[in-house]
Amino acid sequence: MEQIDSTVIATALPAIATDIGTRPVALKLALTAYLVSLAIFIPISGWMADRIGSRNIFRIAIGVFILGSLSCAISSSLGQFVGARFLQGMGGAMMTPVARLILVRTTPKDRLVDAMALLTIPALIGPFLGPPLGGFITTYFSWHWIFLINLPIGLAGILLAGIFVPDMRSEDRKPIDRTGFAFAALAASGVIFGLSVISLPALPPLYGIAAVLAGLVAALLYIRHALAAPAPLLDLSLFAIRSYRSSVLGMSLFRVGSGAVPFLMPLLLQLVFGYTPFQSGLITFMGAVGALMVKFVAPAILRRTGFRGALSVTAVVGGALIAIAGFFTETTPVPVILFTLLVGGIFRSLFFTAGNALIFADIDSARAAPATATTSVLQQVSIALGVALGGAILELSTGADGIVTQTSFLIAFLTIGGLSIAAAIPFLLLPKSTGAAVSGHRKYLHVGRDDGNTRPGPAVATSSGRDAPNDDQSRSS
Repeated sequence: MEQIDSTVIATALPAIATDIGTRPVALKLALTAYLVSLAIFIPISGWMADRIGSRNIFRIAIGVFILGSLSCAISSSLGQFVGARFLQGMGGAMMTPVARLILVRTTPKDRLVDAMALLTIPALIGPFLGPPLGGFITTYFSWHWIFLINLPIGLAGILLAGIFVPDMRSEDRKPIDRTGFAFAALAASGVIFGLSVISLPALPPLYGIAAVLAGLVAALLYIRHALAAPAPLLDLSLFAIRSYRSSVLGMSLFRVGSGAVPFLMPLLLQLVFGYTPFQSGLITFMGAVGALMVKFVAPAILRRTGFRGALSVTAVVGGALIAIAGFFTETTPVPVILFTLLVGGIFRSLFFTAGNALIFADIDSARAAPATATTSVLQQVSIALGVALGGAILELSTGADGIVTQTSFLIAFLTIGGLSIAAAIPFLLLPKSTGAAVSGHRKYLHVGRDDGNTRPGPAVATSSGRDAPNDDQSRSS
């Protein structure tokens, strides 16, 4: 339900903008409002799950999401729509993180890659169905129904969650960090909303600049608070773990780029190429097809290449394919566009599957909850930054007549593609043995735990029957 909603709205942006009397690019506020809400409320999802039970909070979250969907459907202005999306985000903030927390707490580390791959397969149904379904509904019915369809899905989810979701609670219930919550909320909302409105013609740029500065100040205050607090909302000490630090940095950079693609591509196809929402959806869903294909082979690829090889290669290739999309024109053959999106989806999916597993490679079960919260917040913030950046480039390069041109999209795709390619750098600096106990990379199966970093172990037999040298002596696999 959540994934369908996220992909559906991108396809329907031009139609929604026309109906509520605003510009399609201005609706980036609706996308970022949802992501900001996720970033604000995700950190307390684990605390709430421990307090009132994972099953209870999961069902409440679905109910809030249903109310937000209904509010979106009846919105008649930009302000109402943005507020409704924020309400949706409050519900979404409690769903996926709680599910991931349950998975991490109940899955052995040597099966975590397989579990993460299986967890994402149902979620991929949303991006797979979302674009064509949303395009069909928007073209032949009304965009309102893309939100109303969440109601029966959500009600079924509440019922099934009561049957199948375990009611897990932590015995170590720490008090909520209220000061940290306030600083983190101000930081996320200030930076993201500031970047989103800084390029809007309806507001002076000073408003956006002031919001960004306020957000940065709040972020610095949070860092100072978190370093001294006994139980901070977002545990910054996790960044002392090298595999976690590199994973978060690399994945955040990549998400800034890839997070803007679902926003930019439907606008390019509809505003520049003149496609209908349905035609646009039939094209953009190819990325989800590629993502679904790779989930079944991701564990085997990681066992062969290890985390460092897989993540660095997929970041470069995935980022390059994002940049290539900027060169699409009205005369570009549709099969070429479809193939580019398909291959891009394959590489991006492999990147995120590997990165999500590496994040928890050196995290013990006691720190699973803070790691989940911190990772999820940074994930939503980086995606929102990508949408805000992509939208700002389109706004700043739009002519006086308000028409978005092909050149505007070229600049946007080249920028976000470059950021995605830069995500390879943190992974290239990792040892080849990083996360071997999780990936099953056959050259490095021993993991050291004394400093939180993976270390190469004794030589082990390779498939050729010879002994593999240690990390300092071997070449890249």
